[in-house]
Amino acid sequence: MVDDGSTDRTGEIAASYGVTVLRPPHNLGSKARAQNHALPHCDTDLILAVDADTVLAPDYIERIKPAFADPAVNVAAGNVQTRFARTPWERGRSTEYLFGFHWHRPIQQLANSPMVCSGCCSAFRRTTLTESGGFPERTIVEDMDYTWSQQGAGHRAVYVSGAVAWAADPESLTYLRKQVWRWMAGFMQNVRLHLPRLLVHKPMLATWIVIALLEIVLAPLWWATPLVLTLALHEPPTRTLAWWAGGELLLTVPILFYAAKRRRLPVGRVLLNLPFVYLNKAVNLYYAWKALLVELILVPLHLSRGLLVYEKGR
Repeated sequence: MVDDGSTDRTGEIAASYGVTVLRPPHNLGSKARAQNHALPHCDTDLILAVDADTVLAPDYIERIKPAFADPAVNVAAGNVQTRFARTPWERGRSTEYLFGFHWHRPIQQLANSPMVCSGCCSAFRRTTLTESGGFPERTIVEDMDYTWSQQGAGHRAVYVSGAVAWAADPESLTYLRKQVWRWMAGFMQNVRLHLPRLLVHKPMLATWIVIALLEIVLAPLWWATPLVLTLALHEPPTRTLAWWAGGELLLTVPILFYAAKRRRLPVGRVLLNLPFVYLNKAVNLYYAWKALLVELILVPLHLSRGLLVYEKGR
């Protein structure tokens, strides 16, 4: 375990359970640097990176290891779900995770091009990780950077749906904003860094990235559709809202039903969390556009340095 400058008793508690605790002389400033501090102390074939606020299913390791029987696989990650669903922000995130990890990730896996192996519970082939210089420190999201780098170099990253982990997500808007800004800025940093190469060497992964960018650009148009139809085409407000809401439900509810059954969750509780996802979507969209402006426009023009300071999202 790496105790990267914590101010509570985390290191002491871990040590009391017999865990080897590594303490850098000062806070290293990012998760990637903290993990790289520990890397020279590892000698196993595989390395499993787990966030302090993430809990793995008892069979997580047994389910993730077979992926590495394929020598082309260098990184693998499982199915991340929310540990808590108490606040509106956690409830919204639980819906996002159910949708993403039972729709987007399986499709990307079938196409052999996962967008990201989540840093909270990813396993890595140690030799390749060490030879590549460890966890990337050049972007603010090392998990996406490494996932794209490995696939661009001709290796495989895989998603193992049966390996489940539960992550504690931001319980307040304050921490959600920090996390989403880091995620969105990191995504755009990786777009700037990797997309030209991936268009040539991993076109399917590049396709997912371009689709994600288009979703960000076009999302305001979709959200504004009821207003446009009402004001510009003089459609009745109730009809336009019903049409818009129906489209949203049609694209969302069947997948949530499926995810609830897979996770053995009460369908009613899952559907009750659905309205809260729109709070999170508003935050996501704001910071996605901010990241697009800063990282893809201002940074190349040398008008900004971009996001360089790593702030934990909770």
